[in-house]
Amino acid sequence: MNLARRGLIVLTLINLFNYLDRWILPVLGETLRTSPLHISDTQFGLLSSGFIVVYTLTAPFFGTLGDTRSRTKLIAIGIVIWSVATALGGFAWSFASLFVARAVVGIGEASYGSIAPSLLADYYPHRSRGRAFGIFYAVIPIGGALGYLVGGLMDVHFGWRSAFFVAGVPGIILAALALRLHDPPRGATEADGGATGADRGGQRRTGAGYTALLRNRPYLLTVLGYAAYTFALGGMVIFMPKFLMRVRGLPEAAVSVRFSAVLAVMGLLGTYLGGWLGDRLLRRWHQAYLWLSGIATLLAVPCGLLALTAASPAVYWTAITLSVFLLMLSTGPGNTTIVSVVPATMRATAMAGSIFAIHALGDVPSPTLLGWMSDRTSLGEAVLIIPVAILVSGLVWTYAAWRGERAPAAT
Repeated sequence: MNLARRGLIVLTLINLFNYLDRWILPVLGETLRTSPLHISDTQFGLLSSGFIVVYTLTAPFFGTLGDTRSRTKLIAIGIVIWSVATALGGFAWSFASLFVARAVVGIGEASYGSIAPSLLADYYPHRSRGRAFGIFYAVIPIGGALGYLVGGLMDVHFGWRSAFFVAGVPGIILAALALRLHDPPRGATEADGGATGADRGGQRRTGAGYTALLRNRPYLLTVLGYAAYTFALGGMVIFMPKFLMRVRGLPEAAVSVRFSAVLAVMGLLGTYLGGWLGDRLLRRWHQAYLWLSGIATLLAVPCGLLALTAASPAVYWTAITLSVFLLMLSTGPGNTTIVSVVPATMRATAMAGSIFAIHALGDVPSPTLLGWMSDRTSLGEAVLIIPVAILVSGLVWTYAAWRGERAPAAT
């Protein structure tokens, strides 16, 4: 097995557990509300926002380190931090203690989220990078589905604390696998074979790196579209289980099994197909990744609206299934665009900047806003903000693709 393929397999496996740990919480929402902790919808939204705030604030720090230090060691450290913090969530005795535990998870995951795509981009050249990123990001919905499934079933049979304990266990093994990965030179798969002397000097000018990103219009538009997408997705993954239980009256076990199945199957299919299709379309349109992301997201708007308003189970489950598929089509192409419109020596910095922006504007405010709206109106009304955010995302990405086709030299 060559180093690139081995690296892709290990990084993808780690990403699977990354999202399992991240999404262990949503399905526990109704149990936490009626438990001795008495977590309200607003507090439940804050648990997610607190994690994302820490994740967002620490990502630029890890992005800088990822462009100048050993990426495999930084990834391993991040895995240990998030795994231990996940397990500690099972010992929470109050909202504040659970909030702290979930916030610390964000530190570890910021390391991985910033650095892993940079490492993967140096394993694969541009012509096949979309497929590699499609595989890497395809496990996000599978990890999320496992988070729902493990969280729901452990809660039903052993109590909510057991869900955190089980989710945190695999971290040490994953960290050991990360340490054994090859860390190639920055830009190893580019046409020039690696970083130039000027580029290496640029690695040390980290402040200038973030300033350069602000002047990169294709990068900015891609990230802004991703921020609206993340706002919608953040609200959806946190509150959809609550919505299905409270508004639709479904039992927790049924929600955890069925919704996790939709996420796993449609998420895997959509994410992998998005990466593969993006690479194929790139042969004809140099803005293929953005066109695919924009059009797929716009098609998801009516599906998302129907999923949240239809009363018939056959209709809303079909709409949920189509929404997940269409939204996941954008994951690989969007992230491939981010690492492809910046110099090879700035990829970790670019991913860190993207993480900061999409979460600060996206799923930092969305869960808390939805929780606040739910406590003051109803959950059924609060979730209607999700299709609006999906629409904004699709419009921004489509405009970015149109603009890029008119001015190809800008990319």
